[in-house]
Amino acid sequence: MTDVVRVALDGPIAVVIIDNPPINASSHAVRQGLAAAFERLAADPAVAGIVLAAAGRTFVAGADITEFDRPPEPPALRDVAAEIEAMATPVVAVLHGTALGAGLELALGCHYRVMAADAAVGLPEVTLGVIPGGGGTQRLPRLVGIAAAAEIIASGRRIGAVEALRLGLVDAIAEGDRVAFGRAFLAARRGEPVPRVRDRPAPAPDPAALAALRVQILRRQAGQVAPLAALDAVARASGPLDAGIAAERDAFLALRAGEQAVALRHVFFAERAAAKIPEAERAAARPVSRVGIVGGGTMGAGIAAAALLAGLDVTLAERDAAAAEAARGRVAAILADSVARGKLTADARDALLADRFAAVAGFAALAAADLVVEAVFEDMAAKQAVFAELDRIARPGAVIATNTSYLDVAAIAAATGRPGDVIGLHFFSPAHVMKLVEIVVPEGAADDAVATGLALARRLGKIAVRAGVCDGFIGNRVMTAYRKAADHLVLDGASPAEVDAAMRGFGWAMGVFEMQDLAGLDIAHAMRRRQDATRDPHERYVAVADRLVAAGRLGRKTGAGFYAYADGKAVPDQAVEAIVAEERAAKGIAARRFEATEIQARILAATVNEAARLLDEGVALRASDVDVVMVDGYGFPRWRGGPMHAADARGLAAVVADIERYAREDAFFWRPAPLLARLAASGGSLAAWRRDDGR
Repeated sequence: MTDVVRVALDGPIAVVIIDNPPINASSHAVRQGLAAAFERLAADPAVAGIVLAAAGRTFVAGADITEFDRPPEPPALRDVAAEIEAMATPVVAVLHGTALGAGLELALGCHYRVMAADAAVGLPEVTLGVIPGGGGTQRLPRLVGIAAAAEIIASGRRIGAVEALRLGLVDAIAEGDRVAFGRAFLAARRGEPVPRVRDRPAPAPDPAALAALRVQILRRQAGQVAPLAALDAVARASGPLDAGIAAERDAFLALRAGEQAVALRHVFFAERAAAKIPEAERAAARPVSRVGIVGGGTMGAGIAAAALLAGLDVTLAERDAAAAEAARGRVAAILADSVARGKLTADARDALLADRFAAVAGFAALAAADLVVEAVFEDMAAKQAVFAELDRIARPGAVIATNTSYLDVAAIAAATGRPGDVIGLHFFSPAHVMKLVEIVVPEGAADDAVATGLALARRLGKIAVRAGVCDGFIGNRVMTAYRKAADHLVLDGASPAEVDAAMRGFGWAMGVFEMQDLAGLDIAHAMRRRQDATRDPHERYVAVADRLVAAGRLGRKTGAGFYAYADGKAVPDQAVEAIVAEERAAKGIAARRFEATEIQARILAATVNEAARLLDEGVALRASDVDVVMVDGYGFPRWRGGPMHAADARGLAAVVADIERYAREDAFFWRPAPLLARLAASGGSLAAWRRDDGR
């Protein structure tokens, strides 16, 4: 045995405890410990039953992902599960917290499974580009059937206790002390034959259900290989179990080495690395229990709902009583949706609104807040006026944050007498749903104020990425390069629909023109007008979007933008094609055809090139932070790892060669970023690059 697995012997029932914090991952040491523990217990005639449980806040919540890039070390998970299953002594797994991936596969090897009422189980391996490798694709169908198992494994979703009991995945829902419940559960079955999943009949084939699920995967998880491989593995469960487990393992190993699994592991680790910021290493966060919000529109209401759901007290300030009441209604509607989706009870919703939330007119009630987030419209004068007032009202030591998407946070901070307390917290809309927050750090921000922003993001269940100050920070600046490259493609011959289709084919949920229509064309238009005075005259400017705004075509909200909308569906519009044709004619451009692969290559090159400039300027700390922002904030396909990872995978020399080729058409836009050129010339990678100034 090892230190991470211990055995407690107290009478005829033994308890095996996995203790490998923080998530009890099924590391090599855990597998060794379990194998040794069950070998010892199998040889002890005094042991009449075994409870398998875990210490801490969760059961085994998955595999040790760091082992995926190393040769497998025995014992394999499938062998440990088989050893448990072969025990003559009955074994019950007592599940709490989450039993995911390897955790559920261990439980499937046990003879019984009981589950805490608030626990969740699942086989989410497809989210890492692989399938279960410890027998899950073969044992789960023998408990719940082919169709249910295929859906669970291919989607990677989590299952609550009630559903798990209904499906037959667990035998009981534990009440009270979970280990004591497991002991009593075994005592009540003393003398009964030991039930093994492997002894259950193979499930009947279900080709119709698998075919329907395949169609759904091709629509919802397009381009991803693991969900389809999961279907194939589950289909084999109607045959011999050992053959199915062997084939499952072969498929797991092949997928694990594939480019999609490598990319998904990159994002997994990148999200964790993003939390490592210098300010949080130098200072502790200030305590935050009361949050103030200025502005109750869509963004402010979303931030308020996220804070309430995280257990914080929230005061939302609006300009007058009518606006405050409208804001309260928006927050209540968001919480009502949480009730409808089963994420919150009606009683809990009512308690949040009554006890923890206030929507008020004026700023005076914000005086007690530990942190205030400004979420008014994107105008520098308006934001500076808000901050000047907050400077007067907010208590000493309160962090004051702006939710600006583009504006200079240092200039906003200058409106106060306490710039050290001011940071940017750029939430993404809808703020109660989107996972990403950019923590924008202006010059002079106190380390503990920045650390407080990071701590708040974690409290809200968000992924935070540190960004320096520039126009658009990380995400919007990179997306501006994406949009410009797309505009150039349209001016040179592609239609908006062709560009969007190519990027959906790359893996984006929607294209950039569909995105702009959804957000509203007036938002980007205002940003461009703000940049008019500083725009370089050598820049190739495309005025199509400006002409659409002038014509009142602001996107979905007006029923027309880059597309026309009939019954909510985007349809290419002759009026847009006419505007594009006029712009081409005015500039003497003869339209040419672009293949989808060239559209994808140009847009990837543009985004990577701009992101490399961000790294050189210190706006982003590391290349993987850019990937996190683009994946979690804008929908870059996760299974491609983000633009920086995709560029490394292709080879930076090839990316720079593309840029240099495009520069023959437009030497201003297609200037290779110095960092990108240096890395390409030296054979380096974005992933390995580190700043040399200690940041």
